[in-house]
Amino acid sequence: MKKIIPFLLTPTAAFAHPGHLEAVSPFASGWLHPLGGTDHVLAMVAVGLWAATAADRRGIWALPLTFVLAMVAGGALGAAGIHLPAVEPMILASSVILGLAVALALRPSLGFALPAVAIFGLVHGHAHGVEGPSAGLAAYAAGFVLATSGLHLAGIALGRLGAARILGAATAAAGVALAVMP
Repeated sequence: MKKIIPFLLTPTAAFAHPGHLEAVSPFASGWLHPLGGTDHVLAMVAVGLWAATAADRRGIWALPLTFVLAMVAGGALGAAGIHLPAVEPMILASSVILGLAVALALRPSLGFALPAVAIFGLVHGHAHGVEGPSAGLAAYAAGFVLATSGLHLAGIALGRLGAARILGAATAAAGVALAVMP
């Protein structure tokens, strides 16, 4: 924990990928990757918040599941060395856009929301895949999938408490702050 707190308080926390915390196993490294970057935490909790407030009840599981599946696909692309453009800006944009969607109580159809969440999941996964170990990739992926799912569940729980719009606004503001930090 002593290593995580200073890391999260530095401006480079917006770009969690270079120099992210190394763990003793591929699973632990995968688990820590999404938790070690403020940009990842914000976006993944925001997916849960948006899922908790979705107009279509299927959104509560469909939004997080779509994000995770797209994240795994993005992770495979990153691990294979396939380049995606603008990954870091898209990761930062995901925090702002998802936060605004929650703050503004946007409740689009799943036909619109799922592709939007999938795009963000793809870029988050790509960042994870690029940083993945050469050995133990499946364990690493399992770690980042479980950590991401936990963050989605935290967002759903917070959204169910009734503070989703305030937390969405805070997420969007934090995303903007990360984007403009030197």
